[in-house]
Amino acid sequence: MLHVLSGAVPELSWGSVTLRLAVAAGLGGAVGLERELRERQAGLRTHLVVCVGAALFTLVSAYGFRDVVEQGRIVVDPTRIAAQIVSGIGFLGAGAIIRQGLSVRGLTTAATLWLVAAIGMAVGAGFYSGAVIATLGAILTLGPLRIAAYKLIRRWRPDVDRLVVDIPAGGSPVPILEVIEQQNARVVALEIAQEGDRRSVALDVELGGNGATAIVAAVGDIDGVLEVRWSE
Repeated sequence: MLHVLSGAVPELSWGSVTLRLAVAAGLGGAVGLERELRERQAGLRTHLVVCVGAALFTLVSAYGFRDVVEQGRIVVDPTRIAAQIVSGIGFLGAGAIIRQGLSVRGLTTAATLWLVAAIGMAVGAGFYSGAVIATLGAILTLGPLRIAAYKLIRRWRPDVDRLVVDIPAGGSPVPILEVIEQQNARVVALEIAQEGDRRSVALDVELGGNGATAIVAAVGDIDGVLEVRWSE
């Protein structure tokens, strides 16, 4: 509940502050729960804390300097601190992005961190309707819409299978990539793991016109290749 005193900046009661922070925690936690269930880098606690933090920064920005304003010593811009959240959250989002071989993971999680910060700002400013709608939209996008889009895109996207090639420790995956390209296929992701005296190269391959059997045969003919198999 708002209580307007002598100054132009209203004062928020303890109940109002608690309500806004609790709503921010609930909405941020709802988005984070989806990330947690999918075992992403940033889960329930991270999204909840980011959302509550953004809400608190917004509250401080809008209401934290009311005494200074009332005394007439300085004019405060209530959006200044809140504006820094938009750029500041980028540092946290960057930490969720991981490069693995030719693939990049964590972009969606970084985007959800950015979104829950916006949700927290909306709640801190009292814009509950926008915060709730954005939360429902995020959950819909990350869940049912993701599944529907995957099924739709699969009709036009080439099949991608994982090829695992074992080579001696210290061996280079470059010849493998060259042979796969010669088979009219394309490598979309690559991961390398060292296991004793062996190096395991896992490649996500878009199959071309020559087919999976031809790719295995061609890779198997490379000097130094110990084993070739398609991963189920």
